[in-house]
Parts: sequence; structure tokens; C-alpha cells
Amino acid sequence: IFNGMLNEIRNDIVKASTNQSSESIQAVVQKHAKRVNKLTRERWIGIERNMRPKTAKVHGIQVPKRFVDKMLTNYYNVGFIHLLFPNALILHVIRDPMDTLFSAYKHDFPPGNLDYTSDFTSLAHMYTNYRNIMDHWDRVLPGRVTHTRYEDMVDNMPSMAHAIISATGLSWEDDVLNFHKKKQAVNTLSSGQVRKGVYKDSLQSWKRYQHYLQPLVDMMGPYVQHEFETTLEGFQSK
Repeated sequence: IFNGMLNEIRNDIVKASTNQSSESIQAVVQKHAKRVNKLTRERWIGIERNMRPKTAKVHGIQVPKRFVDKMLTNYYNVGFIHLLFPNALILHVIRDPMDTLFSAYKHDFPPGNLDYTSDFTSLAHMYTNYRNIMDHWDRVLPGRVTHTRYEDMVDNMPSMAHAIISATGLSWEDDVLNFHKKKQAVNTLSSGQVRKGVYKDSLQSWKRYQHYLQPLVDMMGPYVQHEFETTLEGFQSK
């Protein structure tokens, strides 16, 4: 969502803070917020022109009312998102810790940034750091992050979907629940799962291999517990 400008944004905010002037910081924040928004819209328009040139030429290009960024490492950037986009909905979807780690461990990712998923020690280190950071945001920005339990979503997808759409300020469309029928390409390891719709097969799937995963359980310490509750307004569990 920061269009590769996170380091520049961070440095400018730090530089402005040395002036000990809230006005300087606010000016920098507003400048970058407008710039990120502008570049995101321009990028969207460019993609639309390339993907659907005939439609764009005849009907024009409709820029979305909302943009979504689901980068896995966005938990690092909650503070910056809050600064630049104070009205943004920040959704934190959290799944049972061991189900999460087992899902990552069992997949054979291409060599690169996800190498840590093939090692228990690295997985435990990554996960505990992530939870520490989320605990930090809840302390310094109480209520700013909206937590949603994966298990609640799977158990009552219609209620969760309605609550999320409502939280974004958008109008509800029934087609939201038909995501698994879409024809668009999905270029991730979840491409097959997306076509299945919502399913519960993977809940607590790690327990079938608990004996082999016990060293990872031990490394996780207290963070092996699934403690978060859904805080999304309007969601009703079954």
C-alpha cells in the first residue's frame, strides 16, 4: 500500500519529529498520504487499461471506492497506516497459532523470503515476534486494530462478511459470498482452496501430527494459546 515508499515515509516523519513541531509532522503525514493515494489510483488505472483496454475505452475506468492491502507483514506497519490513513479499517485475521504454523510448515514454498517456514526455530521466532508486535499495537493504540478470529469467519461467513462490508462503509452485495465462483486467476498456493468456498477441514489439523510438532509447541511458550476474540462490530457468532 505504500508503493515502495515506506523507508522514505519513515525517514521524513523522523526528520520532521526532530523539529519538535506537531505541525511539521502533520504536514509530512498529509503530504505522503495524498501521494500514496494518488499513486495507488494511478497504478489501478494503468492496470485496468492494460487488462481491459476495450472496456476502459468505451465505458471509462471506474476507480474503486476502497483499496485493500493484505500483505502478511503489514502488522509491522500499523503505526504508519494509522498515521497516514486514520480512517482506514485495519483488520487482523488471526487463526489458531499451531494451525497457522503447521499450514506454513507443510507447504513447499519457492526459495527466498519464506525459507523460515521450513524450520521450527525460525517459525517460532517469527510468530512470537509477530504476536509481541500485535500486543504492542493493542497497548499503544487500543481499539485501533479490529481482530477477527479465522474460526469465527469459517463458522459464520455470512455474518462476518456483512460486518466487514458494513465496517468499510460500502453497500452490501450478495455476490460477496460467491467468491469461490469467480473466474479470475489466483496465482497463490491457495488457488485450489479459493475455488472450494468456505470449509472447515483444516481446523485443528495440526493435532493429527502433534507428536512430530511437539518441539514447535514447546518453543511457542504462552503464544501457543489462541487468546484473541473477534472485535468486529456487528458480527454474531452462531
